Amino acid sequence: MAARWAHNPEVVGSNPSLTTLYKELMTRSVNSVASRKRKKRILKKTKGYYCCRKNVYTVAKNAYEKAGCYSYIGRKQKKRHFRSLWIQRINAAAREHGINYSTFIHTLKKNGCNINRKILAFLASNDMSAIEKLISLK
Repeated sequence: MAARWAHNPEVVGSNPSLTTLYKELMTRSVNSVASRKRKKRILKKTKGYYCCRKNVYTVAKNAYEKAGCYSYIGRKQKKRHFRSLWIQRINAAAREHGINYSTFIHTLKKNGCNINRKILAFLASNDMSAIEKLISLK
């Protein structure tokens, strides 16, 4: 008989046992729209990953976070790698003219030539006459 009145909070409020029954009969309030959107966003970003990393949410979430860490580190490593590549190109061009890299850079700094390594590497690979002029500064 209590179940018939359980839908009415005014009747239920006076009896504590009916109050618990009323709470048990209430539907659960879940935020399924937002959680589904959040899951779809992660699964969309992990598309193309290997095995469970693309379609099991918890594994995909961990894989996506780890990939974010790797991409952050990779952006820093990219700058290091390009700088070392430029130095190698400059060194190769300088050694063709009988001078090593450190002496060449020291000569440029001593003469007040503020050309960065990226431009020097471009000149070393594309315009050897410009490098010859810079080496002849001594």
